Amino acid sequence: MHFPMNDIIERVKYNFSESIQTKISAADLLLPMVGAASERLLQCLLDGHKIMSCGNGGSACDAMRFSSEMLNRFNHERPSLPAITLTADMATITSIANDTNYAEVFAKQIRALGQRGDILLALSTSGNSVNILNAIKAAQDRNILTIALTGHDGGKIASILQEQDIEIRVPSYETARIQETHLVILHSLCDIVDHMLFGHEEVAI
Repeated sequence: MHFPMNDIIERVKYNFSESIQTKISAADLLLPMVGAASERLLQCLLDGHKIMSCGNGGSACDAMRFSSEMLNRFNHERPSLPAITLTADMATITSIANDTNYAEVFAKQIRALGQRGDILLALSTSGNSVNILNAIKAAQDRNILTIALTGHDGGKIASILQEQDIEIRVPSYETARIQETHLVILHSLCDIVDHMLFGHEEVAI
């Protein structure tokens, strides 16, 4: 079967263009929220607390990426920073899903590990993932601030966030575009932590 190369190239160009436009729209809307989230993360770390992250599917991978970049490094060598991803412990996740239900896989970990002053970084492109909603509620019960990365119309997450919580909602209804922009936001948060806590600057070559 022959696939016309021109059609393939045009589809690739379309995806690049859509991703770029989504990021431009997000930058216009979301800078204050990303800035506020950055301040909260910085204060959390300076106060000796930790960041817990969670998500499903591609968002689970983004949660793990963020945690690894806190624990190890982003662009520069620096001291490790306290971060836990709630998506990585397969034994814990499968035991909670099997013995209770999947809706509790993150909430039970937060109730065990979360402390006042910590931050929950919750990712959901739809804003309707039940296990993420339950995680946010568990965080609120323990006086833990939530930074929620969402898309679409914010879903149910938008309605349960409290005054101190922060929602960073990507202006798109396309899951791929939302996740691509979430990654830029997460990398921006990592960069700000490096810059503000350790004074790292990118050097032009």
